[in-house]
Amino acid sequence: MTGLNLPQASLDVAIASTDAEGSHWAIATEHPVEIGFNGRAWTVMMASPGDLEDLAFGLAVSEGVLNADARPDAIEIMTYAEGTTVDIRIAAKAINGDRLTRRTLDGHTGCGLCGIESLAELHAPGPGQRRALNISDAAIERAFNNISDRQTLNQQTHSVHAAAWCSPVGVIEFVREDVGRHNALDKLIGLLAAAGRIEAPGFVLMSSRCSYELVYKTAATGASALVTLSAPTSLALQLADAINLQILTRGPGGRVVRLGV
Repeated sequence: MTGLNLPQASLDVAIASTDAEGSHWAIATEHPVEIGFNGRAWTVMMASPGDLEDLAFGLAVSEGVLNADARPDAIEIMTYAEGTTVDIRIAAKAINGDRLTRRTLDGHTGCGLCGIESLAELHAPGPGQRRALNISDAAIERAFNNISDRQTLNQQTHSVHAAAWCSPVGVIEFVREDVGRHNALDKLIGLLAAAGRIEAPGFVLMSSRCSYELVYKTAATGASALVTLSAPTSLALQLADAINLQILTRGPGGRVVRLGV
């Protein structure tokens, strides 16, 4: 059940301009979103107010609270003056209580080591059994060249990230956008899980740098590679190597660079 009166994804703001009439710009909305299970709050994220069912389900899957094949009875969304609540209604036995109670997430859009109790948890996904797909440079370029046309919110605001699921030949099949790059990826994961596509062959494309949390979350999918617009950090590469995930990005001259694995 979806509540009424969700905020708009962007706000129309007047800006100064060199012409006499001035101009307007759509500014991305950043909105508090509380995610919980069966009426009990779990975490609060700052997110774009769209595709919130995907965000809640995807976050639960990427954090190991729910399995990707879990099917909620309902996802209830209600909006209040303070923000929006997203409540996943699901049988208690489907919830991994250990992951639910051990992590208290601080959901800022630029979050770092949020809610991790020990450094050992950075390697929690473990080595993955990933398909050894030979994703060609042409497939990567195809995805890069088409992602802008699929970023409808970013075309208005110029300030949000996109996470895309691409087929092995570089066809963009699904896209989700958010002010937070990890939120965008969680939305994509939630969409894939709900569609039964979480283990499909392909790769993830992000319109951002490659940070460790994106690698961590991509581990919840069957992706053979994580492709990002700009370079990874050292920790992202270390974690990607640990879970057998290839990292690709654009290097000098715009050429595709393959890193790790």
